[in-house]
This record gives sequence, structure tokens and C-alpha cells, in this order.
Amino acid sequence: MRIGKISRKTKETDVYVRINLDGSGKSNVFTHIKFLDHLLSGFAKHGCFDLTVKASGDLEHHIAEDVAIALGLALEKALGKKEGIRRMGDAIVPMDDALVLVALDLSGRGFAESDLKFKKRKLDDLSADMVDHFLNTFAINGRLNLHVGVLRGRNDHHKAEAIFKALGISLAEAVKREPRMTGIPSTKGVI
Repeated sequence: MRIGKISRKTKETDVYVRINLDGSGKSNVFTHIKFLDHLLSGFAKHGCFDLTVKASGDLEHHIAEDVAIALGLALEKALGKKEGIRRMGDAIVPMDDALVLVALDLSGRGFAESDLKFKKRKLDDLSADMVDHFLNTFAINGRLNLHVGVLRGRNDHHKAEAIFKALGISLAEAVKREPRMTGIPSTKGVI
């Protein structure tokens, strides 16, 4: 089983993340930010990851950021040497009016580019700008290239939900074991 666990305790937050890349989509997420819990549960469900997240802290920004850091580090830990994986994945996900594209590469180089097009400042109890910050922080700490584009949509809730579903699906594709792949999936021999 490819499992990564990270505990991160700072003066601002106390975060625990556990991800099983070979799970079945079960989640137990409690961050004190209901919409973030909802997004992470969708990520786990559609990626078929078993995900536990427990977080508490002083501000929404600190909690969301530290969860993203811990999730990225837990992913990196679960992947180990990345031998025999597909490495890249992508998904186009519709949700009612919204259509989202996510593409990623477990390249060992953290980078994120996104075009989210949110109209509102708040998505329920989560600041809309925290979605972009979460994705960027996750990509840097998970050492992956991440591209996210909202192709269309009117409802910000639908856009955000489609982003996290697509993130789960594309990551599941990238971490999938490729039976024809031997060793590290790179012509350089390292990731």
C-alpha cells in the first residue's frame, strides 16, 4: 500500500493528513472549513484515495495553506521513488454549467498555473482566492506540475467542485501503476 502520513504543528495550526493512493475513495475530513472539507472529500472520492485530514488553527488562510502543505508532502511520501507509475494525468470534468480541465505531471518540480475565473469573494465559508493558493501550495509541496483551467461556468461553487474532482481523477491516473513501465518514468532516470 502506498500511504503517506504527515503531522504538521505550528504556532498557528495543527494538521494531520493521511493519504492511501490505493484506497477506495473513503474520506474523513475535518478542517473547520466546511467547503474545504467538501472539496477534499470530492477529491478523495473521485481519485479513489482514502484520505484523512484533521486540522485546527487560528485563521482560514493558515488552516487551508497548512493542509495543502501537508497533503503535498503526504503525496510525495506515498509515492516513494515513483517507480512504475504513469507520472502524468489529466481530466476534463463537467458539473452542470461548469467545465474544468486539470493536467498534471509528477515531475519532481513544483509549479502551478491556473485560470479559475471566480466571480465571488467567498465560496460558502472559504475565500475564493484560497482555492488558487491551495492548488499552488499543494503543487509546490507535492513536487508536481499542475495546470488548472475553468473552460466555462457561471456558478463558482460548481467550478470549485469540478476543479477538485478533476484533480482527484488526474492524480489517480498519474499515480496508477503502469505494468509496462520499469523503473523511474523519465528518460533522465530520475524524477
